[in-house]
Amino acid sequence: MAKTMSFLLVPLLFLLAAADTHMNVTDNPADQLVSVINNNRTTHKSSSLYSNQGLACIALQYIKAYQGDCKAVGGPDAKKPFDSQFAETFAPNCGVQVSTLSPITGRLLGCQSKYVDPPKAFSEVLIENQKSLDILYDKNHTEVGAAVSGSDGGGPYFWCILFSNGKKNSSFVLDGGVAKITQTGCFSGANDACSGANDRSRSSHFLQFVVTALVAVGYAFGL
Repeated sequence: MAKTMSFLLVPLLFLLAAADTHMNVTDNPADQLVSVINNNRTTHKSSSLYSNQGLACIALQYIKAYQGDCKAVGGPDAKKPFDSQFAETFAPNCGVQVSTLSPITGRLLGCQSKYVDPPKAFSEVLIENQKSLDILYDKNHTEVGAAVSGSDGGGPYFWCILFSNGKKNSSFVLDGGVAKITQTGCFSGANDACSGANDRSRSSHFLQFVVTALVAVGYAFGL
């Protein structure tokens, strides 16, 4: 019986390992957006940009400052967070060392009710006019951070790109090398999937499946 149980547990343990690997593989629309940005820049003979995790986490905080108000993005009611919030709120919330903040050389922000994939978000939400293209291709940029987040588990969906002229590995430096997770959503450069309820839900469902499977094995062998 012990040998039989060990034989049955091996595939279950394999599934656990596989699931953990899947959840840690980068499947992140913010990373994908950075890839689209760099592909467009290099096609336009501009340099590709370093994906800075600290700057990207700040981009997610930038989204949070809008408190789900899509109308505040573009149009006559457009607004943006105060620059002072970078040092006072955004950086501390992300664990970015304030002394390493570099100037923001450009920002692109978009919002709409429905989620679209990163290439469409780039071409249909973020790049609206010539001014957007001028920001995208600006040669003063050296690094980029992208973020995407929904509101209350759904729309509207905000997309934010922040550009900086900081130096790689010395700007937007994170305490301990890892950004704090204080806001549900995705940010680039973190080398993992999105933070928030979706990941927790996925983990919960998988664990529920494993427990159910183990119970079934127990009943099958009269344990």
